[in-house]
Amino acid sequence: MAVHQVVLATRNSHKLAELQRILIDCGVEVELVPPADDAPDVAETESTFAGNALLKARAVSAHSGLPAIADDSGLCVDALNGMPGVLSARWSGRHGDDVANLNLLLGQIADVPTSRRGAQFVCAAALVVPDAESGVAIERVVEGVVEGHLVEAPIGTHGFGYDPVFVPDGHDITTAQMQPADKDAISHRGKALQALAPILAELLSLPDH
Repeated sequence: MAVHQVVLATRNSHKLAELQRILIDCGVEVELVPPADDAPDVAETESTFAGNALLKARAVSAHSGLPAIADDSGLCVDALNGMPGVLSARWSGRHGDDVANLNLLLGQIADVPTSRRGAQFVCAAALVVPDAESGVAIERVVEGVVEGHLVEAPIGTHGFGYDPVFVPDGHDITTAQMQPADKDAISHRGKALQALAPILAELLSLPDH
């Protein structure tokens, strides 16, 4: 039986390797591939993680004609009414400027007491599978959430983004202090992709897939 190819809507080799490990652990035999060089760049214009993940998965699937997986994630801070949320990567105005984003966030909650520093890392993972028979793609979205709280100053050198200030519930160190394998075991992204794996296996086993 031929192994199905599935496009992951990122060119980040670390994300490709992470998802491949998760799928193998779940017994899902697929070949993950990055988007083609001429695949469209998709603006994250939706107001939810699920909406942005679906935007990317739909675009990549339509371009490639293959099943596609995409994710969107961020930090939701209780004291900021759930922000930065979908704006996490560009909270300071410059996409992907981790230091500026982190410093802005810490400044905004500087006077917030420890008891009100609750936060969640949230990830939505979307799967879009073309259906040759009906012409209508099958779509599924799952979410992974890690609850925790924010500390006053960055601690740790592992991870990226807001990891240096986020302490998951049940732990006494930030996710930037954790070893990668320990962080992966509890991460919001890992949880979402683990939930998506059996759905992917089920859909790819349907006739015509």
